[in-house]
Amino acid sequence: MDSETMDSRTEQAADRCSGCGLVVAGGTDGCQKIADEMWAREFGDVTFFRVHRMTVDTYCLQHPDRYCASGKSFAAHLTGLCWLLEQGGSRALGNDALRRWLNGAVRLEKPEIPSDRGRLTVADVRDAADPVAYATAVEAWARSTWEAYSSLHELAHRWIEQAFSHSNPHAR
Repeated sequence: MDSETMDSRTEQAADRCSGCGLVVAGGTDGCQKIADEMWAREFGDVTFFRVHRMTVDTYCLQHPDRYCASGKSFAAHLTGLCWLLEQGGSRALGNDALRRWLNGAVRLEKPEIPSDRGRLTVADVRDAADPVAYATAVEAWARSTWEAYSSLHELAHRWIEQAFSHSNPHAR
């Protein structure tokens, strides 16, 4: 291998996000910058905000070292994304019963997190020009991430059942 190829591989590895694997200037920090810009866009325009909870849960599941440090934080994002995708929950706000359950005294063991976190990343969403294209891109990104977590779907379902068994039965 020549030195130019080796330099290119070294540079690429240095610019790879440790969470989702995106190759971006600045690596993990560069990836976070894209997410921060997306969230600013969502908070600045209600038509983009309609998928805010989904972008947060998806990004956090793709970056669990930073955002899913505890069992509770992991459960928040795993059950949140499950609820959004499988139950058609509010993509903007998520579910109050899940939040109340996690704010309580529940103790959760954090499972082994998959190393593959989906084939799509924030880079597949950031350039969507209008709210409809943005929501469509976020949905595809979320589904890709959820699919990567397929080994933990049963756990997410169990946790959701626990959350609802501790809350108002009309909260669903």
